[in-house]
Amino acid sequence: MSRISMLLAALCATVPALSITAEAAPVTQQTASPLDFQRVFASPSLDGPQPREVKISPDGRYLTLLRNRTEDRQRYDLWGYDRESGEWRMLVDSLKLGSNRELSEAEKMQRERKRVGDLKGIVAYDWSDDGRSIIVPLDGDLYLAGLDGSVRRLTDSPEDELNSALSPGGKYLSFVREQRLWVGSLEQGAQKPITPEETAKTVHWGEAEFVAQEEMDRMSGYWWSPDESRLVVERYDEAPVNVVTRAAIGAEGTRTYEQRYPAAGTPNAVVSLFVMKPDGSGRVEIDLGADKDIYVARVNWARDGKTLYVQRLNREQTRLDVLAVDPGTGKSRVLFSENAAPKSWINLTSNYRFLKDGSLVWWSERDGFGHLYHYANGTWRQLTSGDWVVTKLVAIDEARGRITFTGTRDDVLAPQLYAVDLDKPGALERLTETGWSNAAVANKDGRTFVVTRSSPTQPSQSYVADAAGKRLAWVEENRLDAAHPYAPYLAGHRTPTFGTVKAEDGSDLHWMMITPKMEPGKRYPVFFEHYGGPHNQQVSRGWTGALPQAIVDKGYIYFRIDNRGSANRGVKFESQIWHAMGTVEVADQRAGAEYLKTLPFVDPKKIATYGWSYGGYMTLKMLQADQGLYAAGISGAPVTKWELYDTNYTERYMGDPRKVPEAYQASDAIANATKMTDPLLLIHGMSDDNVVFENSTALISKLQASAVPFEMMLYPGYTHAVKGPMISKHVWDTIFAFLGRHGVTPPK
Repeated sequence: MSRISMLLAALCATVPALSITAEAAPVTQQTASPLDFQRVFASPSLDGPQPREVKISPDGRYLTLLRNRTEDRQRYDLWGYDRESGEWRMLVDSLKLGSNRELSEAEKMQRERKRVGDLKGIVAYDWSDDGRSIIVPLDGDLYLAGLDGSVRRLTDSPEDELNSALSPGGKYLSFVREQRLWVGSLEQGAQKPITPEETAKTVHWGEAEFVAQEEMDRMSGYWWSPDESRLVVERYDEAPVNVVTRAAIGAEGTRTYEQRYPAAGTPNAVVSLFVMKPDGSGRVEIDLGADKDIYVARVNWARDGKTLYVQRLNREQTRLDVLAVDPGTGKSRVLFSENAAPKSWINLTSNYRFLKDGSLVWWSERDGFGHLYHYANGTWRQLTSGDWVVTKLVAIDEARGRITFTGTRDDVLAPQLYAVDLDKPGALERLTETGWSNAAVANKDGRTFVVTRSSPTQPSQSYVADAAGKRLAWVEENRLDAAHPYAPYLAGHRTPTFGTVKAEDGSDLHWMMITPKMEPGKRYPVFFEHYGGPHNQQVSRGWTGALPQAIVDKGYIYFRIDNRGSANRGVKFESQIWHAMGTVEVADQRAGAEYLKTLPFVDPKKIATYGWSYGGYMTLKMLQADQGLYAAGISGAPVTKWELYDTNYTERYMGDPRKVPEAYQASDAIANATKMTDPLLLIHGMSDDNVVFENSTALISKLQASAVPFEMMLYPGYTHAVKGPMISKHVWDTIFAFLGRHGVTPPK
């Protein structure tokens, strides 16, 4: 996508291309408007336009993305840019085509798994491998978008079509309907089920089971061969999985769902894989081994379609076997295995590529940090190394033998895009600017990129770059000029400072702080936000968004710190929570609080702590461990008993509760609940299907039975994400009213 004119994407039906000009300096003004919570969550977004699902067509000619509307920041439409004509076009208008009909419970659940449950309009789309078609799910039906702006409806049924896909050559349309996989001609229609009609309602074909979606980042349950001649289809039976009655408590009634939920220490669904032809004939079962209590982590076809690769993870998640499968017979052999370090686990990844010559570029933590390796003819060769991590394998240009990836070599707080030579992996070439937090996607041949970046002073921008990283065109410049939604508040924008404190084991813990305008001699309260769980990094040199600025505008210091157990610091740093959740994370957050108390501008009696989900759990453990250290705590949607959470996530870190019950007892947030003496605000959505509401009711019951005072705010009808324009305002107004009642307030 070279030599195209500079673009400024806009949220309207026509988007003019702009000639290349010098970058304008951010707008400045003398006085800032006050930033309140209502404006933070209203439309248009103060972050500016935020494209999602940015993709490049396989041939590199087209750029497509989902763009939210100015008047409704949660509604997305599909847009496309043609590099030859230099024009943007809205390919699918979600308001014109959408029916806004009620989605099925299955699709709602899938959206929750993808963390897009609060979005409207188009939330996903996919290019066909031949680059000629885009399939777009919308309101339970499927559409085919043409690059000329034409749209053809593919399905029109009362049932939802899930997990839709086009076969690699664009000949077939496939989707899941009523727990069976349907396949048929894209042009002629007439899709029909190709998997058996089961008598048991617990059997699903073509879908990923719950833990694969929620915890393994695998949403697909079937995979087309490159030549379209066969598919691999997952069948899972959740009959062994325990039934829990989940109450979705709404404003005007309560629905109950008999949900199969695999809680830690209980049976998982039984998963099997079959190879079959597009009409369902010739079905062959794949040999996954004698042990059925395993996870099917990933499935891939070799580039020539002659071999199938299945990643098999043991239940303990300490061994990952890559199986090479003969698709004609289903016979398998172990190609190689990954073994976790002692007292650690396997971190699943999608950072790998099978190459044309049959070799493999693979991500592994075998040297203690996540790096890339080349596997060929049974031999391993390390491509990257050092005390830093590769965060994403972006692309491989096989013709030039060039690998591009993002990583933290220069700064753990600001990933960069790098390139390395496959055959001579010596010096790395950095393709992006330091001082920015970067992410990237690429086209099929790895020569055209879309880089998305942000900084503490610039909301997210995205641009098209060539193979050398040179910016060719803006996809979304998101310039902070006078027309930007954030412009009225820019004069009051406060940039963060960064630093480190030492953990008990000597590790550096990175922190971020944003301070309000302070007067000499005065001390200020701290709003201490945390998450604390694995696979997460809270401290970054990226844009923090408007919410922290609104908190700072209220006169609070905003603070975060990444504890041991968090991501991108290597195996030793992360695995210290093994069988010990709620220990080192709590100690490291304590180190952050103790550091804050040494600062002359911090009021040591007014440090309030807040977290959601794992962060909500952390709030409880922090208040229990260090009475009096925190002035107040806010716990949102907390896990309170790890036995209530799912197998794959919980057992990865905590082990099986049937084997190590003492680890679960120590991590429990219920047993020591009565030790909390500081003010507590508990918040939970009453229809939460992730951290089920029972976690909070167990805590509520314990505190009430011991006459321990606390406050709570419950949200009928809301799931794990309690958010929306006015609901979010209510949540945050509630939090700060709570702090006000307990004297955690700015100086006068």
